[in-house]
Order: sequence, then C-alpha cells, then structure tokens
Amino acid sequence: MSAINRQIRLASRPVGDVRPEDWEHAAVPAEEPGEGQFAGRTRFVSLDPAMRGWLDDRPSYLPPVGIGEVMRAGSVVEVTASNHPGYSPGDFVVGTFGVQEHVVSDGRGATKIDPSLAPPSTCLGALGMPGMTAYFGLLDVGALKEGETVVVSGAAGAVGTMVGQIAKIKGCRVVGIAGGPEKCALLTDELGFDAAIDYRAGDIRRALREQTPDGIDVYFDNVGGEILDAALTRLAMHARVVICGAISQYNNETPVQGPSNYLTLLVRRARMEGFVVFDYAKRYAQAAQEIAGWIGEGRIKVKEHVVKGPWTTSPRPCRCSSAARTPASWCWNWPDRRPDARPRGLRGGPAPSRGGPPRRDGARARLRPCRG
Repeated sequence: MSAINRQIRLASRPVGDVRPEDWEHAAVPAEEPGEGQFAGRTRFVSLDPAMRGWLDDRPSYLPPVGIGEVMRAGSVVEVTASNHPGYSPGDFVVGTFGVQEHVVSDGRGATKIDPSLAPPSTCLGALGMPGMTAYFGLLDVGALKEGETVVVSGAAGAVGTMVGQIAKIKGCRVVGIAGGPEKCALLTDELGFDAAIDYRAGDIRRALREQTPDGIDVYFDNVGGEILDAALTRLAMHARVVICGAISQYNNETPVQGPSNYLTLLVRRARMEGFVVFDYAKRYAQAAQEIAGWIGEGRIKVKEHVVKGPWTTSPRPCRCSSAARTPASWCWNWPDRRPDARPRGLRGGPAPSRGGPPRRDGARARLRPCRG
C-alpha cells in the first residue's frame, strides 16, 4: 500500500489571529520521484514568525501562500528514494519543503546536511534561517563595531538570542527587550546579555534611558510598533536601525502602526534599513562556518523548543505567529508512523490542539556547520 502524505494547507486567509479553521488537514498519496528527483520524509519543520506574514495577500518579498496550498516552511527531510545523482537514501536535506510528511524535490534550494556534525533541528535554528538573519542583519546591515551599544527587541526569540550573543562576541554592550521575567532571566543569566528590559513591567522609555546612557548605536528590531518608537528616542549619533520584522503588527486588523519618532533619524544622522536574509544566500556557508565555530567553543548557546507529537494534535500551525510563550527557536519533530496509516477522524478539516509540548534546550558542544 502506498504511503499517505499528510499535509497542512491554507484554507482561508486569517484576519487578526490565526484560527484553527484557517487550516485544512489533508491526506493524499505520497508521490514517487521522477528522473532527476528524490523523495524524502519530513523529520523536522521550522516554525517561524515570518510564516504569519506569508499568509497575507499583499506585496512582500515572497508571494503569499495560496488558498489550498501546502503551508510554506523550512524543514529537514530524510531521503527515502532517489533518481538524483546528488542524493541517496539516508541523506538528510534542509530546504523549504512545506508542512507535509512526504516531499519530492529536484534538489533546487536544497542542501545536504550531516547529522553527525550537528543535530538536524539546529540546521533550522542557529545554523539555519534565524542564525543567518542574525548574522547578516547585525554585521552587514548593522555594520557593528566593537564597543558599541546594541539593543535588540524580541530578544528571547530565535533571531534575537543569536543577535545578542553575536554582539557580545564582537565586544559590545547588549540590552535585550523581551516579555516576562522568565525570558529576561534567560537573556542575562544564560546568554550573557548585559541587561534585559521587560516591556510588560513598566515604562519602556525610562528603562531604555537607564540601560543606554550613551544612546543606542545599533537597534535590531523584530517587533515594530511602540517598542520601535521608544528605541528611536535613544539613538546615538550615526546609529543604525535594522528592520528585521514586526511581530507586534502581524495580527493587526487595523493599518500597521508606523514610527512617529522617525525625525530622530535626521537629528542623529542615523539610518534605518530593512533587509531580507535570502539576499545573502551565496554567503550562508561562510556564516554557518563562523557560527558553528562559536557554538563549538561554547561562545553561543543554542536554545531550541522542539514540539513532538502526532500531526493531528500538535503543533497548532503557525503557533509561532503570535508571541511565543517559550524563549527559543521553534521546530516540530514529525513523528514516525506506519506509511499507510490514516489518522483517526480525518475529514479534511482542522484538527484540535491538545496538551503542551516538551522542551529541549541548552548548549551544543563541538558543532561544525551543516554542509552542503
């Protein structure tokens, strides 16, 4: 009996928060690889805040996910069959294969990785898109210099934790902005940030004044909105504002809130620049080499939150699109299942989410880059 390919598809465009009814859970026969293709089974799926933006039908750096299409996502697959000279059964491959159990690919946009050198999930986090985003956003767009003051919002997330740790390696003072005492303690006690500001605890502008007495040289923005506005009031001369994301605005049902303090850019001769990490694809190997070295030396700690469980019960797709309750890089470990097994109760509609996922975190020692 042929294998069943379980997929999560976009059923309707969400307005505000993503709802279970915005998804369709489908089961179709798994495809066989054609000439020049390989087939693989999904092992890990990355859950990134950017996924929320891909659901909106508006101009962006990528076309929106279409209604009825498999949800776009980065994932790690294990090759099960191959008619491609570059891939063999048993190989592990990372690429944008979507939220589905089985994939067929011609290898474009795919990179082989060695799970003996780094856990596959790390190739979706610190050595994947979040790590690349932090590296190029901070060092290239932010043009970081030793001794500067760096402030990063969304600091306990996959990108933010990497931004702060790389800035410390480069000899900077680092202040992270996060929500809640648990996340703030992670930043200062485990990841080496110099200070953490809990934006839920009080006056964020006052806290920024206290923690950045000489101003902010590089502000790495992941959230937008009021926090971006507050940070603009603290810019130092010739500061750089790196626009990476706007998590606080993704679920808006009203127009996006723009900065009202943008004239500070003029007064401080500062610049604000957005970027898309895919523009740096040709340099990913260089960044991965350096990040892996830092991890191996213990200078970067990898924080991951790995969701495990049947596809019909967890995770709620795009849970990452709202404020993550757990500080870390998120990914889903797709469980093993008999190839021909259909989940009970499947009707093509959304499935409920039950229970809380287990958590795995901590430093990874002696890691080298995921190699293509």
